[in-house]
Amino acid sequence: MSADKMLRGIENRLVWGGWMLMWKHSWQWISLVACMFLLPAAPSAFAQGGVEANLPLIDLPPGFSIEVYARVPEARSLAVGRVLDTVFVGTRRDSVYAVLDRDRDGIVETVAPFARGLNVPNGVAVSEDGWLYVAENTRIVGFSQPEFDPLGLNEPIPIYQSLPAYGAHGWRYLALGPDDKLYVALGAPCNICEVEDPMGTISRLNRDGSGFEVYASGIRNSVGLDFHPETGILYFTNNGADRLGDDIPADTLLRAPEPGLFFGFPYMASSGDTTPSPAFAGREMPREMTPAVAKIQAHSAPLGIHFYRGEQFPAQYRNVAFVAEHGSWNRSEPVGYQVSLFAFDEEGKLLRQEVFAKGWLQGGRPWGRPVDIDELSDGSLLVSDDFAGIVYRIRYRDP
Repeated sequence: MSADKMLRGIENRLVWGGWMLMWKHSWQWISLVACMFLLPAAPSAFAQGGVEANLPLIDLPPGFSIEVYARVPEARSLAVGRVLDTVFVGTRRDSVYAVLDRDRDGIVETVAPFARGLNVPNGVAVSEDGWLYVAENTRIVGFSQPEFDPLGLNEPIPIYQSLPAYGAHGWRYLALGPDDKLYVALGAPCNICEVEDPMGTISRLNRDGSGFEVYASGIRNSVGLDFHPETGILYFTNNGADRLGDDIPADTLLRAPEPGLFFGFPYMASSGDTTPSPAFAGREMPREMTPAVAKIQAHSAPLGIHFYRGEQFPAQYRNVAFVAEHGSWNRSEPVGYQVSLFAFDEEGKLLRQEVFAKGWLQGGRPWGRPVDIDELSDGSLLVSDDFAGIVYRIRYRDP
């Protein structure tokens, strides 16, 4: 199939899907459908060669290599189950996929739908005792490992069914904390607007669905969260507001060492940043804002974050945060489309910030968009790409 025919097919599906969503959920879904239309068009010059042909375009530090690990339609959030290194992949459609490498030789034997009929099952998290948790638009469900079939379609067990329903920023992100609680990111349902809890927050709850509470607030749109391996402190990404210019406000990386912190939105156009929201100019914030621990070029769209815990990479990468920058959709000159790294000291002070992998953007057009990052048991790094429908594997060997 040619790239032009593929794009026409995708466009037709988006038009039909957009009308159906708007009919079902009214104005709340309009922003979601609009964002789908505004995604960059697939560059035919690269698509003709295929993803494997494009991999040499990815620039990595010496000793690192990248390969296709699995092909998963619109791959989004990743969660690695330690049994057989099963990789669960969330999407913004209706399915969660299972990716299996049974003999752990680095070659995937099976990619199969694990669950279907879900409502934007973007967020996925796996517990040490084998439960898979999935965050849909309005609920969190679970799958018990002794009962589920990694190669079959599985029925979800409802865990929590009262997440607020809205389309814009309505794809949820999920993580299990060191306190054995589920943490879920709930973006604000707008570009800039007044929000009510739990919108614009990171909230947490017990794994049985009880004890739901707001953990951090004033967050415009957190799209990835992880916990420092040594301190157990929560770090999370945030996307700043659109339509204020190419270079403001900054996208941010935030740190919440304790519950109850406030990060400034909607008074600030990006959480933890110092750019005021025009509509809230002169209004006093309800409490002190916690500043960002790192700022990222506006519109880079940092999504997944993962602290490296393995031993395959050189020692300087231990406990470093890798962040997937999904890339801009409305900037005059595109930015992002890369994986960056951030190193912090024990107090959260930024020690270094640099690009780790780049090359998905060529000549101002992308052929891939990094979404999330996780780690296999051998210490290699996985990166999902919802634009190319790929999960990449990054490995290190002494150069």
